[in-house]
Amino acid sequence: MRPLALVLLLAGCGPRSETAVGANIECRIDGTIGFERVCRVETADSADGRILTVRKPDGGFRRLRATTDRAGIVAADGAERAEVTRLGDGRSEVSIGGESFRLPAEVRR
Repeated sequence: MRPLALVLLLAGCGPRSETAVGANIECRIDGTIGFERVCRVETADSADGRILTVRKPDGGFRRLRATTDRAGIVAADGAERAEVTRLGDGRSEVSIGGESFRLPAEVRR
């Protein structure tokens, strides 16, 4: 799937593979080996596009921005670059700063 298609899926609502705002998602936080469903995702629209805030169980968070160009998802702030990998089950894995987050193709507001 092209990154632009991923952005369009993230920007929309749909019945398949969607996650409600505040729902737990799988994440691998720095220092852990496997993924656990302990992070929460929130969305907000801004002038720069849809902002995804992934909240970690330790109180920290990562802000990501859905883009309309080929990048798909980028870090909304900070100097670290987000790497996006499409998973075969309708999700994408976003890795940034030694942490990874598995986001569904659609995130419902």
